[in-house]
Amino acid sequence: MEEADQGPKSTDFIPEVGEDAVNAVPSSPYMALTEEEQAELHSELAKVEDEIQTLSQVLEAKEKQVADIKRKLGITPLNEFKQNLSKGWQEVTTSTAYKKTSETLSQVGQKATTAFSSVGSAISRKLEDVRNTPTFKSFEEKVETLKTKISPTTTTGDIEEVSESTPDGEPVAEHPEGTCPPDQKTH
Repeated sequence: MEEADQGPKSTDFIPEVGEDAVNAVPSSPYMALTEEEQAELHSELAKVEDEIQTLSQVLEAKEKQVADIKRKLGITPLNEFKQNLSKGWQEVTTSTAYKKTSETLSQVGQKATTAFSSVGSAISRKLEDVRNTPTFKSFEEKVETLKTKISPTTTTGDIEEVSESTPDGEPVAEHPEGTCPPDQKTH
């Protein structure tokens, strides 16, 4: 009977990516330090941690001092925000990107204005061309003739008569104030 191949029989272990890193790391460098070196490092660690604590306390005191000075100067958080916003906007408007964008938009606006003007001129020319065609002239003449037939010829005197008449052409009767004609009732 043959033995089934069960992979390499090597005793060398090669960890794969993602395996626990602790297994692949050689023994800690801490183990290689002498007791004297360890004591020195512990002392240095305590000293650095103490300095960090002191610096945190100094920073806190300085922040309180700044807040007190700002309060005395009347600088409120809202004023500070406005000032920062204004300063930020000024930085944006002086930036190269903003200037280029502004110039581009200005050019686009000018081109759009020119294009709209050209379209308006073209439409005006086209309407003028249509107005000068025989068909339009004939239509215009027919409208003018119809207008003349419908509208009475009026003189200055006639205008007064027309304005003082009813739609039926009857003269408007004058009534004393506060009275109404019999066919009109007050509401």
